[in-house]
Amino acid sequence: MMKRRTFVKSSLLGIGALAFPTLPAIAKTPSLLDPNLLKKAKTALDTHHLSIKHTDLIGIADYALHSAKPRFHLVDLMNGRTTSFLVAHGKGSDKRHTGWLQQFSNIPGSEASSGGSYVTAQAYVGKHGRSRRLKGLEPSNDLAYQRAIVIHGAWYVDNKMVKKHGKVGRSQGCFAFSETDLSQILQRLDNGRLLFADKG
Repeated sequence: MMKRRTFVKSSLLGIGALAFPTLPAIAKTPSLLDPNLLKKAKTALDTHHLSIKHTDLIGIADYALHSAKPRFHLVDLMNGRTTSFLVAHGKGSDKRHTGWLQQFSNIPGSEASSGGSYVTAQAYVGKHGRSRRLKGLEPSNDLAYQRAIVIHGAWYVDNKMVKKHGKVGRSQGCFAFSETDLSQILQRLDNGRLLFADKG
């Protein structure tokens, strides 16, 4: 009886292994999100809580990193999960097109990125296709709406550009993403959320 029970158990395990194969271990890529930058973003969330409708998820652009790195992070504050994407910075912030953001500017016509806290506003379809407006909440970016600094997709932001040129292209100050990633960005970073941009 003991042998028979052992046989039956082994047979069942064999069937289970065929029906539900063990998945290979997937190597996890460490998040590039700087913990200090996350702290700054959380502080900004508290500071501007009256302007932010939804506080469970925020967007963080770490412009201290090179443009070849996935330096834009969607952070779910409820479970701690972070999803990272490529994002462009403005021409005026990197005039020599090195891939490194050199400076921020809030001046109209500068074509530069602006640092600080933003609140996401309405989605629309414009010259760049599906986009989302942003409102600056600080002196460093309070002209963002006037300057038409928005979230949009761009052909010059993807992994093919990184492999070919070692960097992505530059925007006119907007947060430009890969067309492949745009839908997720627009959906998850919907109206009334914090977007925080800094350079370390």
